[in-house]
Amino acid sequence: MIPSSLTMTLAASREVVPFPALMESLMMEVTFEALREGGVRLPRPVGQTISIVGALVIGQAAVQAGIISAPLVIVVSLTGIASFLIPNPNLSQAVSLLRFPLLICAGTFGLYGFGAGLIAILIHLTNLRSFGVPYLSPVAPFHLEGLLDVFFRAPWQVLNKRQRRVGQELELKKK
Repeated sequence: MIPSSLTMTLAASREVVPFPALMESLMMEVTFEALREGGVRLPRPVGQTISIVGALVIGQAAVQAGIISAPLVIVVSLTGIASFLIPNPNLSQAVSLLRFPLLICAGTFGLYGFGAGLIAILIHLTNLRSFGVPYLSPVAPFHLEGLLDVFFRAPWQVLNKRQRRVGQELELKKK
């Protein structure tokens, strides 16, 4: 349970902000993405410095001006930092772009909207095929043999057969 003093602090910080939480978070996400893209386009040492300083200055100025609340700056910052943990740049960009529709679903319909948005994304990924193979294979459709290499890498001695594709027999890997 959230302590009452923390709840009162959060409510007091939201009281001075003129925008609804959805609009406020969309503005912060767009600003964060613009700073991140700007940092990528600049030379490496300068780009990182500009991104960090820009985020600090813009965040502090927006909180002092009463445009956004301080807890939202913390949430958006944590979300942005978490997006840097994705090692694949293409996947990181896709997750960053999917953040906006999920935010709109959650802001409009609450937790049910967030869940429905995640289910819609999962249904779309399940229907995708790449070179005739289901995108989420071997998880969907389920193949027990293929799960050896999905979440954790199995020892190389165990992975001596190719993953079963739809309608194919297992065959030994060529060395």
